Parts: sequence; structure tokens; C-alpha cells
Amino acid sequence: MTVPDRANSALTLTSEVAEGVPVVRVSGILDATTRDQFTDRLAQITDDHGPDLVLDLAGVTFMDSRALGLIVHHWQRTMAAEGHFALVGVQYSNSKVMWVTGLAQRLPLYDTFEEALAAFKA
Repeated sequence: MTVPDRANSALTLTSEVAEGVPVVRVSGILDATTRDQFTDRLAQITDDHGPDLVLDLAGVTFMDSRALGLIVHHWQRTMAAEGHFALVGVQYSNSKVMWVTGLAQRLPLYDTFEEALAAFKA
């Protein structure tokens, strides 16, 4: 099942459970104007499905440091709960802040959902 969230036209979030893993697909801008919408959806997914989470960022057109901070926060929460966390589809041109901060070398980045899922099962 896919659940769209179109409360803010600058950001579209869809979520589904694929092969038992919650996946949130992000399209648009991740910044201060969409922070609450993004935070609320991630909290809802975690409450409904537990700590495992895949964020598909292929549709992100811009990400600021606040959004990256939220992603890091959820990554840390997932790790503390002994869950699995992955980012897929991250594009340098739209998420430069990950590289500028050095977090691109620390966060679990995968090109595809299948690669992330394989890492979950390893």
C-alpha cells in the first residue's frame, strides 16, 4: 500500500512496506519549510512499523543541513534500537551537504532498494 502525503507542495512523501521493510520515498525539497512534514512522517512510520527504515531520496531536489540532521537522528535511533537503516538514490548534486559534512562516508548509502535489503539480511 502506498500512502501519499501532499500537505506541502514543495515535498511529496509516499510510504509503503516492501518485503517487510518500511520505505519512504521523498520527492522535492528537504529544508526548514518541509521539516515538520518530514519529521511527522518518519515518526509515524517508526511508530507503526518499528525501527527499520529505508529512505529513498532519489526524488530530492534540494537538502539543507537541518534535513540532514533529521536523517542522522533517525539513523541513530534505528541503530540504538538494533534496527536497519538505509538511504537509497542519494544524488550528490541535490544532497551536497552530505559530502560537505563528511556524513556521506558514514551513512549507509545504497544505489538501490535491493542493495539495501541485501545489506539488511547480511
